[in-house]
Amino acid sequence: MWTPDGIEPVDIILKAFDLGINYYDTSNAYGPSQKNYGIAFRKLNLVPGQKDYDQKLRDSIFLTTKTMVRWAKGNYPKLDNVRNSTDGDHGEGAVADLKRSLSQMFGNDDGTYPEGAYVNMILIHNITNFEEVDVVYKGLETPLDINENFGALVALRDYRDGTNLTGLNPKNEKLVRHLGFSGHNNAPAMMDMIQRDKWELLDGILVAINVNDRRYLNMQYNVIPVAQARDMGVIAMKVFADGAMYTKEPRWSNKPEDVVRIIGTESVPSKPLIEYVLTTAGIHTLIIGIGQIDDNPLKCQLVQNYYAAQIKPDALSENERRELEKIGERARNGETNYFQLADTGLTPPRNAKIIKSAGVKLLWDTSYAGNEPITHYEIVSDGNTIGTVRHLPQVSRDPFSYEITAGKEYKVIAVDAIGRKSATEVITA
Repeated sequence: MWTPDGIEPVDIILKAFDLGINYYDTSNAYGPSQKNYGIAFRKLNLVPGQKDYDQKLRDSIFLTTKTMVRWAKGNYPKLDNVRNSTDGDHGEGAVADLKRSLSQMFGNDDGTYPEGAYVNMILIHNITNFEEVDVVYKGLETPLDINENFGALVALRDYRDGTNLTGLNPKNEKLVRHLGFSGHNNAPAMMDMIQRDKWELLDGILVAINVNDRRYLNMQYNVIPVAQARDMGVIAMKVFADGAMYTKEPRWSNKPEDVVRIIGTESVPSKPLIEYVLTTAGIHTLIIGIGQIDDNPLKCQLVQNYYAAQIKPDALSENERRELEKIGERARNGETNYFQLADTGLTPPRNAKIIKSAGVKLLWDTSYAGNEPITHYEIVSDGNTIGTVRHLPQVSRDPFSYEITAGKEYKVIAVDAIGRKSATEVITA
């Protein structure tokens, strides 16, 4: 977005193709990024209808774009804590962003795009709180009124399936193959986004994860296991904390000087940071912004990052991963992830209650993990432990349950891998 002098983004894209990289990420909030892809795609014969169109090459890559508009249509209401942003027309919605992506990458940036153009996935970008999740699911969890506005997800489904349930796809176009979302900040809200998807619409998630993740309300023990259990594609980002591991202050980028152009440092080498991310359970691939390419492979970020990424998912033991976390301490004393919520520690099980239906059951929703994974829940009745329930990622809004037969007062206690505990208040039968 804020390209330094002497850097040509199109050349970076072309070099990535030469290396055989096949996952590409852009957004309607990334300035000229999509237009740069459009220039590169013409050079690579990736525009449908273009002479010598290389469909085999197009089908070999996975192209993801994003919308940060939570509503399907334009003229959406302004709600507290619900952010909507696009570099396109702010009077339009998520559907317009999808078409804008196609027009900029495969058309002439005039709102049109050639027949056969598609993106592999569109992500609802940077989900930050529960209010935004509420909006995204309008028209799915609530009655769909095509004369009113509704959430982005139900409309984007039309453009995935070639249907017109929302009235926004009258040509029954299929412009996207997969739907997903991204998040940097709020693991609980991201978990909620997945748990509410009873229509199985979400195929992918882009999530912030790096060696300093466990210092914050972390992703690797909270949202990533939920996505993994739902068989979602999990793409990592922020491996270098948006440059804050190196030359950039820990804040959002907004000027050319923010672009990192080095390949690690002696105290914070880049290769182990990449290896840490790609050996995090559940991660399938990662995206890394490139600020420097060079004909000398030793000076080329793209080449060095590419070769650092050639690691098997199970190549590092947990002890080896913990050793790599010490590298993160050397970068601003570990205080790099400005985009991530502060650590809350292990939380008590949530929404615990007793219901009397076909027996008497104790119900609760997942705890949020601190810097160690949750292993199980203890059930305590009148001061005595009467049972345990194994912790598994809660993939829907269906709660954990335990059948009880006697007792007046109960607690549910979350226990993590090093034995720390966090209990509910007393629940009375």
